[in-house]
Amino acid sequence: MKSDYYDILGISRAASMDEIKSAYRKLALKYHPDKNPNNKAVEEKFKEINEAYGVLSDPQKKQEYDTYGHASNDTTNNNYTYTQYSGDFSNVGDIFGDIFGNIFGGSTKTNKTSTYRGEDLQYEINVSYLDAMKGTDVIVEIPKKDICPICQGHGTKDSTQITKCSKCGGTGQIKFAQGFFSINQDCRYCNGKGTVINNPCSKCKGLGIIKIRKNIKIRIPPGVDEGTSLKVTGAGNAGAYGAEAGDLYVVIHMQNMPGFKRNNSDLHTEIFISFTKAAMGTECEVPVIDGYVKIKIPAATQSGTVLRIKEQGFPKLGRRTRGDLYIKINVTVPKYMNDSQKRALFDYAKSMGEIPQNVNYQSNSFFKRMFK
Repeated sequence: MKSDYYDILGISRAASMDEIKSAYRKLALKYHPDKNPNNKAVEEKFKEINEAYGVLSDPQKKQEYDTYGHASNDTTNNNYTYTQYSGDFSNVGDIFGDIFGNIFGGSTKTNKTSTYRGEDLQYEINVSYLDAMKGTDVIVEIPKKDICPICQGHGTKDSTQITKCSKCGGTGQIKFAQGFFSINQDCRYCNGKGTVINNPCSKCKGLGIIKIRKNIKIRIPPGVDEGTSLKVTGAGNAGAYGAEAGDLYVVIHMQNMPGFKRNNSDLHTEIFISFTKAAMGTECEVPVIDGYVKIKIPAATQSGTVLRIKEQGFPKLGRRTRGDLYIKINVTVPKYMNDSQKRALFDYAKSMGEIPQNVNYQSNSFFKRMFK
């Protein structure tokens, strides 16, 4: 049974979005494959962590998961899978076949192609707010295993040099019988392929793959966020002996933009206006990620007021709708005023009852010192 996403991240179901992100970052750092090379268990754990975060970091997917569990987690779109890691389960069928099929003398799966499936790869990329807003294409150079250009992945340039294994008869397996039971094992002579290459390719040594650095074009869709995972099918390591290639997972990291804060698809910023504009109301242009938006500030707006502008935030990943823009209004007090401005402010305060009516601006030394 698939593990609970909350248990994977070690958080409660009441965890806030900040707690979810914090838990993910700690675990991702601990189980990152670069810090644990050649450790398959850690690699699988890392994929599991990314899958859990991909769902719980998206409010709608989180709600669906809380309601329906793992049955709700189906977010594929063309060649990309958003905010979700998919592990390689290609060998599960072989495992069950070896245990249950063979123990009773049943026939076994002779196609060992999945055994040599290429490894999945991961690449991390930094994305600006503007690129996350509009979407973009990027070219990344990654080290990977690719099909040998000399033998085209066959392991030899001459197909006549590929012959059926004489030890297993081309099945790739050897059967051992013990009493009522029979057990199948991979043929040691052909490594379970069922064929033998008599004249291996000099470049790839018969594997059909070589190590290279390759440029891969990645489509960054509008709306990606911190931790979003993009799956590029077949862009991982090439499989040995012509087997299926692995997949490439591109993990998004957001580059913060000064003056803006993002919360899922919503965008937050703040502006400063004078107390006269706040009192009387005004219109002004507010800078956003991809331009400017004009807003109307109503009269008597208090400092700290937050205005909401619908659908001026980030696009929602995989959808046509956008989040909202939230603008915090900060009212500023002037540091310097000329004498006529001071008098006007004094008279206003007096009319509001904040200064006694019998106090005169020019004759009162206290107010003269206050307004210097």
